[in-house]
Amino acid sequence: MGARRADWVEKTARLLRPNTEYFQVVFTIPDTLSSLTLGNRKELYKLLFHASSQALQQSIREECGMEPAMAMVLHTWNQRLGHHPHVHALVLGSGPSLDGNRWVPCRYTKGTRAEPSKPFLVDNKVLGRRFRDRYVKGIRNLIKSGKLNVEDQVALDAILSDVSTRDWVVYIEPPPRADSDPTHVIKYLARYMTGGPISDWRLIEEKEGRIYFWARSDDKSGRQEIFSLPVLEFVRRWTTHILPKGFTKSRCYGGWSNTRRKEFQRQCQSLSPIPEPVVAETPIPAPESPVAAEINAPKCPRCDTLMTLVWQRHRPSWRDVFYGPAAQLPSAAPMSHWRGSG
Repeated sequence: MGARRADWVEKTARLLRPNTEYFQVVFTIPDTLSSLTLGNRKELYKLLFHASSQALQQSIREECGMEPAMAMVLHTWNQRLGHHPHVHALVLGSGPSLDGNRWVPCRYTKGTRAEPSKPFLVDNKVLGRRFRDRYVKGIRNLIKSGKLNVEDQVALDAILSDVSTRDWVVYIEPPPRADSDPTHVIKYLARYMTGGPISDWRLIEEKEGRIYFWARSDDKSGRQEIFSLPVLEFVRRWTTHILPKGFTKSRCYGGWSNTRRKEFQRQCQSLSPIPEPVVAETPIPAPESPVAAEINAPKCPRCDTLMTLVWQRHRPSWRDVFYGPAAQLPSAAPMSHWRGSG
């Protein structure tokens, strides 16, 4: 699994160009469509890729006047193993014009005294509505063609009518600084390429028919807290994230598609002559000293004694990578596994 992940990171990093802005765009479908999606994973995950990529390409062409290029990765779970299908996209912020004759620079917002100018991709409200309309239309087309398994058509029609009137969540994250490295986003997305919905370090114990594990708090503080599920419910949630056999969870579109990639890269090089990027591994900082570790050790929530650090792995969230105090060094925020005596 590690080899596959590293291979994807290497191949995707080759598409990047230095001194070029990149955005992360996240498309999420409403929770009310979760049951339908679980019953039709292959068709509706495929539709999620298609609707989001087509909506994004249309917005970039119309608003930016340039050829879009993006790499997308499917993610189906949240911290509590709930079904939460969404796709992350790494998107080029500047590129060749639609006629292929010039380089279109990244757009920026108009700065003020209170808020400086920052990179801008497209209108996320318009993008969200385009994504919504394409996805709902895609569901209706799949129903007409008999490709969806639907138990209650009347109930589904009511759900589709409701979600069609709401704004869907589309989040666009610009690079926070001019020197932000897009390879950080690639490494973040690579976590979802292999492995299951929960890492070994998050598992604590099985006790009295329940599985205890670490999960991020809902209060947006980023802190980890203990969460538990009955064993059968834990297994049920885990299995909902098994993808259909042979399903591809990472895809490239526009200028980065397999059929267009070589010519697109040649065009980028011709219109914006920039040396090819050098992809380097990010250094891992020295481990925390034993004294500092003891001072910062949390207390066991059961027996209130100091916990012992038994395992540590540097895996920052993408927000920490871009906005944390160690933004220049993305692996500086450790994920740790503590053990108590209680």
